[in-house]
Amino acid sequence: MDTNEKIRASQSLEVNGRSFHWASLFLTRSTRDKSAQLYAFCRVLDDLADGDIPDGAARLSKLKLALAHDTQYPDAQPSEWQAFLDETAFSKPVLAALVDGLVRDAEGPVCLGRERDLLRYAYRVAGTVGLLMCDVLNCHSREAKGHAVDLGIAMQLTNISRDVLEDARMGRRYIPGEWVSDLSPEAICTAATSANSTDHQRVTAAVARLLALADSYYKSGAQGYCYLPPRARVAIAVAAQVYREIGVQLAQTGHSWHLGRQVTSKATKIRCSFQAVFSLLFARRNVQVEEHNAALHAALTGLPEIR
Repeated sequence: MDTNEKIRASQSLEVNGRSFHWASLFLTRSTRDKSAQLYAFCRVLDDLADGDIPDGAARLSKLKLALAHDTQYPDAQPSEWQAFLDETAFSKPVLAALVDGLVRDAEGPVCLGRERDLLRYAYRVAGTVGLLMCDVLNCHSREAKGHAVDLGIAMQLTNISRDVLEDARMGRRYIPGEWVSDLSPEAICTAATSANSTDHQRVTAAVARLLALADSYYKSGAQGYCYLPPRARVAIAVAAQVYREIGVQLAQTGHSWHLGRQVTSKATKIRCSFQAVFSLLFARRNVQVEEHNAALHAALTGLPEIR
């Protein structure tokens, strides 16, 4: 079977990112193609970090150096991607921040300490993607970018909530240690088998806290929809609603992180799509551009595009 490095961008989006593929159907054809290329590029970077592609860590490190020195690195960026990246003129500091976050994943065990560390990590691996999507959608408003970062962070927090056990099995704990008495990934794996243990309850409470934190970033992300072109506004709102539903479903199980991944059915995606469109229509009737909540970026000082 071909790796994600070798399959077409549209195929990668359809197979690996079903929620995003669904949302992309609301975009124009050309924007959908660019979105698929960005998704496929990020997916391969993620696979390099996870070791699903040979020499992943070394190749990511070389890509990080190439970005730092503004040179090309064809091995990590197939020629068609290089042309796409050049055409879209993505910010090199933003790309470098994305790769930096993935390099840290690839280098070995991950155990974040504080909430601040969690938010900076989420910015690097997902807030940056929100910024890159702004370029794909031809949304260059500076005001929009803060909200785009927040939507990316919200989705990453949802990811972390969904994948607590899977990540622990890979030697990773993205839940801040200060939330769970510094439980090791191995201890989390053990706690998954004992629902009545103190450690299990600590992780369950942390998952609930993650989802509450995600909601504050989803709210800010939604406040940025008004800066997007009409069709892009619908697509991003649908993507956010569908992705947030993963956390909603997880909460409905009592935050049962040990039972495996939550997935959204086609019927759920359709329902979420109607909810997203209705919310947009309601927002248009109550137009009020809200100032970005600076407190959401207090932990992100010094990162690209953060004011």
